[in-house]
Amino acid sequence: MKKHSARVAPLSACNSPVLTLTKVEGEDRPREHAAHGGQDAQSAAGATGPESGSNKRRLHCCIRITAVQVRKALWGVAMVMCVCSSWAGSTQLAKLTFKHFDGPFTLTWFATTWNCLFFPLYYIGHLCKSPERQTARQRLRECCRFFGDDGLNPKVFFTKVAPFGLLWILTNYLYLQALRKINTTDASALFCCNKAFVFLLSWIVLRDRFMGVRIVAAILAIAGIVMMTYADGFHSHSVIGITLVVTSASMSALYKVLFKMVLGSAKFGEAALFLTIVGGANFVCMSIVPVILYFTRVEYIGSIGDIPWGYLCGVAGLLLAFNVLVNFGIAITYPTLISLGIVLSVPVNAMVDLYTCEIHFNTVRLIAVSIICLGFLMLLLPEDWDQCIIQLSTRLRKRDEPTEGGVEAGAATGLNWRGRARTSMSTFVR
Repeated sequence: MKKHSARVAPLSACNSPVLTLTKVEGEDRPREHAAHGGQDAQSAAGATGPESGSNKRRLHCCIRITAVQVRKALWGVAMVMCVCSSWAGSTQLAKLTFKHFDGPFTLTWFATTWNCLFFPLYYIGHLCKSPERQTARQRLRECCRFFGDDGLNPKVFFTKVAPFGLLWILTNYLYLQALRKINTTDASALFCCNKAFVFLLSWIVLRDRFMGVRIVAAILAIAGIVMMTYADGFHSHSVIGITLVVTSASMSALYKVLFKMVLGSAKFGEAALFLTIVGGANFVCMSIVPVILYFTRVEYIGSIGDIPWGYLCGVAGLLLAFNVLVNFGIAITYPTLISLGIVLSVPVNAMVDLYTCEIHFNTVRLIAVSIICLGFLMLLLPEDWDQCIIQLSTRLRKRDEPTEGGVEAGAATGLNWRGRARTSMSTFVR
């Protein structure tokens, strides 16, 4: 625990995407860019003098930064579409699966077992991208250091891995159970409340920075839950379904915050190994549960041939794709865009439900869904969003100031501007 204690202090669980475990690898890249920039500046300075060298260096840096931002934005658009499609697709396909096989725990167990593919997929990417290729055993041994100096032993497994595996299974099982009670639009919208729960838990447990806008977002999320319950007239099936989704969102938030507190942030290989271990432990330890449910006829099906393997594999594959994108997508784009893909799945599910005539969009339901989505988007605001607004307003005011005139007029203009700046500053601070 001492090894990872330094990772816990600066973390903010609310700033990263929902359910993500990772941090961006390759901290040496900025240094490399700085070194290249220094070499370019030295050569330019030697050729054309200090001023032209400085100008070329600034132009080169601006072009490079712009190109990187454009590339990240383009990747972000693709990532938003993929995250939205995978999450909405898995929700819709799970709802359809229950019409052929009513087995939410069996589906949870089957989909979680697919987590075993995380580390093999990561290692394939490592072989394709990394300049220093390692064998699978070497990479596995290096990633095991994430669990401590002794690596992964039985004590570490039962204290640091097994609890998160149970939270993972509970999150997915409760969400799938809720889909048997309510429509996919309500379920996907209510699950977005986990971002608000992450903020509240991280504020209490991790001592994250207090932000008034996030408190307002959490209040909106709670108000949306109440309105969603009221939309169906407090019927028993809808109340149970809403309770299951909210509990699932709470388990998701608890999983994320506890991971940050106990293990800290993981690199891509470490997160892939962790999720692979969760999938393997689920297969070994939880396989007996679907068997018991089958013989007790809780989740019974006539024969193996009647099992809709296509639907099961489709749900498991889409959930695997979703988790891969959420946890590893920050390598190529901004975390906010990944989270945006989750909230955009709500209107996608609404369109599908409207087309299949499985939902009645009354005014209360529309307001509830809108409030929850608004709260989710407010939680995506950066911590310094108020300072950004102040700086933007300052720049806009500077552009409106007259630039021509005498020295006295210019001085008077500057004095008047400073007075207005203080006024606007005090207004925003309040």
